[in-house]
Amino acid sequence: MAGCREVLTLRGMPSSPPRRAGTRRSPRAAAAPSARALPPAPVRPLTAPFAAVFGLLVAAEDLYLARLLEEPEPGRTWVGAALAALALVALAGSALVLLGRGRGWLVLTLATVPSVLLLLGVALLFGVLGDGGAVGWALLLLTGPVGCLVLAVRRPIREWTRPRRGIPPPATARPDRGRPRGR
Repeated sequence: MAGCREVLTLRGMPSSPPRRAGTRRSPRAAAAPSARALPPAPVRPLTAPFAAVFGLLVAAEDLYLARLLEEPEPGRTWVGAALAALALVALAGSALVLLGRGRGWLVLTLATVPSVLLLLGVALLFGVLGDGGAVGWALLLLTGPVGCLVLAVRRPIREWTRPRRGIPPPATARPDRGRPRGR
């Protein structure tokens, strides 16, 4: 009859109440919470890809200026080489900022400042000479380096490319830590 009683209960549930398992307590004390909590994983700021694209624009403008300065006198290879090296630094800074590597904003800024100064000098020179069209083109070319400079020195980009210190792994508890030494 007892077997028949179990069959008549709701949907195959046993007639006796389920046993509740008590909370298991370990004989070992719980590990103390770490004083140094792991920092949250850094999230790339929305302006980082834009700063990288402006860095690519700076590199392209540097190569364009190198070609313009080399055209009248092909013998001046040092100017073209300097601007090509500046373009490589801008490319490296763009990659560092996009990937969030340490001091990427500084590399991008150091590649951008000479371009800003060069284009301001060109605009000033053509302004003194009275060529308004060339001044307009120089100022138009100035938007790339200025945009890169404005984005690269902002706080989110600086924090994104801040060098991260390695956090040592937590020390593992030795199994004989709580026991007395003598057996």
